[in-house]
Amino acid sequence: MDSRSAAHLLHEIVALLELQGEDPAVPAPFADAARALAAADAAPLGEVLRDKRRFAPEVVEVLEELKADGESTLLDRLRESTPEGLFEMMRVPGLGPSRIRRIHEGLGLDTLQELEAAARDGRLAKLPRFGARTAEQVLRGIAWLKESGAQVLLPHGRAEAERLLAAVRRQPGVVRAEVAGAVRRHCETVREVELVAACAREPEAVAAALARAPGVRDSVGSGTRQVSIRYDDGIRLILHCVPAEQFVVTWFRATGSEAHVQEVASRAARRGLTLESHHLRRADGGAVEVADEPALYAAIGLPWLPPELREGLGEVADGPLRRLLEAADLRGALHCHSQYSDGGATIAELAAAARARGWRYLGISDHSQSAFYSGGLTVESLKRQHEEIDAINASFPDFRVLKGVEADILPDGRIDYPVEVLDTFDYVIASVHSRLGMDEAQMTERVLTAMEDPHMAVLGHPTGRLLLTREPYAIDMEAVLARAGALGVAVELNADPHRLDLDWRQAMRARAHGARIAIGPDAHSVDGLENITLGLGMARKAHLGPADVLNTLDTDALVAFAARRRIARASA
Repeated sequence: MDSRSAAHLLHEIVALLELQGEDPAVPAPFADAARALAAADAAPLGEVLRDKRRFAPEVVEVLEELKADGESTLLDRLRESTPEGLFEMMRVPGLGPSRIRRIHEGLGLDTLQELEAAARDGRLAKLPRFGARTAEQVLRGIAWLKESGAQVLLPHGRAEAERLLAAVRRQPGVVRAEVAGAVRRHCETVREVELVAACAREPEAVAAALARAPGVRDSVGSGTRQVSIRYDDGIRLILHCVPAEQFVVTWFRATGSEAHVQEVASRAARRGLTLESHHLRRADGGAVEVADEPALYAAIGLPWLPPELREGLGEVADGPLRRLLEAADLRGALHCHSQYSDGGATIAELAAAARARGWRYLGISDHSQSAFYSGGLTVESLKRQHEEIDAINASFPDFRVLKGVEADILPDGRIDYPVEVLDTFDYVIASVHSRLGMDEAQMTERVLTAMEDPHMAVLGHPTGRLLLTREPYAIDMEAVLARAGALGVAVELNADPHRLDLDWRQAMRARAHGARIAIGPDAHSVDGLENITLGLGMARKAHLGPADVLNTLDTDALVAFAARRRIARASA
């Protein structure tokens, strides 16, 4: 690694230290070193470290690590102990780490969507040392992100779509309006909102009126049925206004990917039909009337395909569609953090919320001891936690709290905690939280080694990605999924909106290898349990059915799944 690259990582350390509220004296030496290294030529770190006296000892320690293997233990710790949503906020121009920390601590905000709402409704302005001007500056920064074409996470895009949809439905002449595009297909990130409106009067007039509505900065396509509108807050809307009889075909076309629409059009052509922009036509030119999307697909000889499947990846096929996972199939969830580590709710609160959802169990999987930066549990803390879980279970005849853990996969592939401690859990989720910069061969071997441990029931967030802020670490996922299928280790689809890891495309590969998927909310609060809904959509997008998903098992079957390799090893 050279000095310029090291300077970039030191700047990140400074930002994360400030974000976590460290005394200014703590990040200061890292900031000084970063400036010095950035100003120098891109010299090898070995040369830089010939004169260590110009750096503070803690900086030298980091630079020595970077020189040896390109990684920093301190940086890994800071990245993993920082809530994912705060990284998202750092993309907003003019919003530095210290302000983000005060927002997070003062209002409990974790996402860009929540930040924008607080800036609009006055909560942000009421924070000490903020005020209306700062709130307006934050809104301008978020608007700049949107205007620049930056993508947002699905929940944010969905909220924007629902807000704009309500406005379109209020417009005179609109008899029906629906969400289309990436939001309807349940894509992980969204660049723009797409809506389709059926109109009882001239569609061009309706589109023009919406393009002139308050809050519109500019528009393209005025005078036509399709307009692209940019609002003052940076949101981009593609709006299709059509007569009611053209709504179904237009909605279908505006929803599916280009590849999917082309596949369906090709199937229509085999039947002598032509799928145009707004009509399905017979060979004689007459329009085929279709009352809804199922009727459209049926006219072409296909089963109706749920919107989340319409990606052009082979979903257009003969024969009935396999049954996809539904919310009612889920019996519970395993990836949840309580106040014992870095969660914000008690075990009793989480259990009550899960029981209210109709679940039969909830797994508590706080961090293991090596993740001390996230409140990882000591052996003594685990004993107290397990006693508390036993007491809660005694009061619930129809519900069970499971004793789990999210244990670190250590750099050498061992799973955190000794065997006798791992034996006390109902299940173990094992995840990588450190040394993310390993090369592909090293990381793959690390994870494959961990999977051989019979205690591992679930491989947690398998690629380590954070959407829009951190790329996946280098790993041969095909090899990992093949081993998971062979060993009977479930692979997590982490449903935190910042992760959605395993990627739904790789989840399709997991099914091909026979590996079960565990949909984990990665909840750090009661509200975080709702992440399961995002995970459900991604599982459906991956064509998963109930038999493919671990948390469709009942309580006894799930515990047996987690224990079977340990039992087999003990009896061998």
